[in-house]
Amino acid sequence: MVLLFGLISGATGARSEECEREEAGGNAYIVCDFDSEIDDIRIVNRRPNGEPYRSFLALVQAFWLDRHVVSFATNGGMYHDDLSPIGLFVEYGIERKAAVTGSGYGNFHLLPNGVFAVGGGRAVVQETGAYLASSFKPDYATQSGPMLVIDGQIHPRFLPDSDSLKIRNGVGIDRQGKVRFVISERPVRFYDFAVFFRDTLGCANALYLDGSISSLYAPDIGRHDRWFPMGPIIAVVKRLPD
Repeated sequence: MVLLFGLISGATGARSEECEREEAGGNAYIVCDFDSEIDDIRIVNRRPNGEPYRSFLALVQAFWLDRHVVSFATNGGMYHDDLSPIGLFVEYGIERKAAVTGSGYGNFHLLPNGVFAVGGGRAVVQETGAYLASSFKPDYATQSGPMLVIDGQIHPRFLPDSDSLKIRNGVGIDRQGKVRFVISERPVRFYDFAVFFRDTLGCANALYLDGSISSLYAPDIGRHDRWFPMGPIIAVVKRLPD
């Protein structure tokens, strides 16, 4: 079934260069690029019946029934044990969960954290306070943390010689407004991951999505991770022709 979806994705015009492998600083990454003016980027969590999608396969099947093909997906922010989002979550223009601005435990609360949002043909990655102060009207939004790069600066808590190495994924916006999703192929430290977004990809703002559970669905490169149940999922979908 997954192979079928991958073939259909190619038949509906998916760009073969969406995802490519890049190396920097001795680390290897998969970088998947999208244009928010053209590509239909969504952030979803639960089916209409209230049940979480949990997996890429369930997501792909649900969108297929609605005559959409999923060409890309990745985990889209941190979540509770019931797979509901920890922070701000907007889905189909409806705010399902309000932003969390207080302190707490874990990476989400390694302030500053931030928001990835899509709406009106635009995509933004912003520190949470700046996002809430803006007038951006999202169709979809997810809050995660920490920010990796804030206005061109590496997160102040990251250490160049840290021994915390994990598979990590995140999202940034480059100088041309391109949305750049990245997942590391090997465990990396926060500092190196952030430097890759800033110096190699040209992202003045980038947001960490998660580590360890980081997962990718990219049929054009034969990738379909099934490691862990997922909460919010970021997906790029294409409408099947009538």
